Amino acid sequence: MNRSWQVGTGLVLTGLAGYVDAIGFVRLGGLYTSFMSGNTTQLSVSLANGAFQHAALPAMLVTGFLFGATLGSGLAIVVPRRWATAVVLAYETLLILAALALGLATPELGLASFFMAMAMGAQNAVLSQVKGFRAGTTFVTGALFALAQKIAEAFTRTGPPFGWIGDAAVWGALLTGALVGTLAYGTYELYALLVPALVGGTFAGVAAVLSARATTAVP
Repeated sequence: MNRSWQVGTGLVLTGLAGYVDAIGFVRLGGLYTSFMSGNTTQLSVSLANGAFQHAALPAMLVTGFLFGATLGSGLAIVVPRRWATAVVLAYETLLILAALALGLATPELGLASFFMAMAMGAQNAVLSQVKGFRAGTTFVTGALFALAQKIAEAFTRTGPPFGWIGDAAVWGALLTGALVGTLAYGTYELYALLVPALVGGTFAGVAAVLSARATTAVP
């Protein structure tokens, strides 16, 4: 898979992360499925105030993200490298479908949200393979800082005049995904999760086909 395909995939998946994160934010009343800095802060504030019942959900989300990222990274390590993207994307798709099924089966927020956080952790295992490109909600703060640096370099002519476009695209992808996710959840509620499941499954299939072709092309 060439770099253009990887970067394009990274932007789409960043948009999907924003989409899922917005659904989680609305559903969970201000918590996140992929932005663990916010959840960690909420966890710390709840613990400091002795509101242990309010600490349970952010702790569960952080744990789910950690589990998902660990398992996703493990899969990326143990399977042949050319199949890593397809396998991890398929794993992420299954987690999103599990979150949807659990969310429809019970009004409880915890278990479905746990699987959503796992899916977003797994997605970062895919995005981390795009070398030299900040993608995914966990990297957006860094992408904004890099954007500022590259704009400064462009103005002072110490760097490429358009070197900032990639980082701007990452932020724009997250913004657009979150906007669409909020609108979709307002109309379809949890059924809105079918969109990232469909897109993730499609990308997994495309990645598998490209990997199979690359394998058969090797003499």
